[in-house]
Amino acid sequence: MDSDAWEIIHIPEKPALSPDHQPTVKVYASVIKPKFANTIVRQLCKIAPLEDLRHVKRVKKKILPDRGETQLTVILCLAPEHKDPLNDLPPDVQQLVDPYELSPFITQVCKYAAVSKEEWEEQSKIWPTSFHPPTYNIDGIGGFSEEDTQSICKFMRVVIDMAVSGHKPLVNAAVIVDPSVRRIIASETDQVYASSAPRDNTSAGTRPFKETGEICLNGILEKQNGSLSAVACLNPWQWSLQPHDTENCSQWHPLRHASMVAIESSSARDRHLFPNSSESFRRDHVQPSNTDSPAKKQKTSSHSPDVQIDSGEETFRDPSMERPYLCTGYDIFLLLEPCTMCAMALVHQRIKRIFYAFPNPTAGGLGSVHRLQGEKSLNHHYAVFRVLLPDDALRQMTTV
Repeated sequence: MDSDAWEIIHIPEKPALSPDHQPTVKVYASVIKPKFANTIVRQLCKIAPLEDLRHVKRVKKKILPDRGETQLTVILCLAPEHKDPLNDLPPDVQQLVDPYELSPFITQVCKYAAVSKEEWEEQSKIWPTSFHPPTYNIDGIGGFSEEDTQSICKFMRVVIDMAVSGHKPLVNAAVIVDPSVRRIIASETDQVYASSAPRDNTSAGTRPFKETGEICLNGILEKQNGSLSAVACLNPWQWSLQPHDTENCSQWHPLRHASMVAIESSSARDRHLFPNSSESFRRDHVQPSNTDSPAKKQKTSSHSPDVQIDSGEETFRDPSMERPYLCTGYDIFLLLEPCTMCAMALVHQRIKRIFYAFPNPTAGGLGSVHRLQGEKSLNHHYAVFRVLLPDDALRQMTTV
């Protein structure tokens, strides 16, 4: 396999921005006397906290070259974006103007926190900001070795085979992998529809895949009846617009996207391999949720890059191992970017890395519409990568 023809791109936690073209927001600011600095800042933090601008320093210091004195300028509060009048100061902030001899004016600060030193240097030219480099180390962000790239290519080919084999039109496929032993833990496809027959994609609320104009699958659309409307993550509401087979509702369900089914399959595998383990885990059994935590499951002596599929037999399990915690340390490979529901489920499942081949412009949760990997409020974060398929892999999808 020529791994040089494959390209693996890291999808960062926020859209890539040119360091010298940072989005900004308007704020009210004023030069203040140093003797009032502490008092003014304390009051402003109470009456006008900058909740969405925590990366911006409230006070800017400047040395006046002619006098050698320090000039302090403080951010008072956010300013309206649509107009500039200074009489729109909030009443609580306005009350500080006269006692502390303020002269409010409108300036701009950077809207988002810097993710690189280059961004931070450019932001500080506008107004001082804080820069906090990522404290975690995710394998692959700095590039993949040749061996790792070959392994990623092999598992992505498994995903392609699953997505095109016996499915008309195309569906999404998910493969969960233990990267420490390069073994497939679970592999599933969408199970939303009980029939694989093409669906009508002209109903309200959905769009033919061609109309998005954001994914080019070469001749795949024509081969697959010109539509990807059956891909659950791409059209999450399509199921509600179709007649249902009530006899198969227990198996085919609108929530059974490929990622969700693979998670269920992984859990069933754990229950089979660890039948006597407790369903509840003590706190000390739960591994850290950081993305640099070690792989969680059983180890074997095999380190071959060849694809291995875990059949669930007891022979694959080390009897001394305790039941693992969810999918901590695992990778998942998908044909299409997961929707926000699936992306959030993978957060809860403690997946370490996500690889997908094609973006999801209608409901993507990892770069196209939303970026859950950049949501700071979550208690777990994974790394996201897009795998650009070479021509031979695309031809494989069109010749089935």
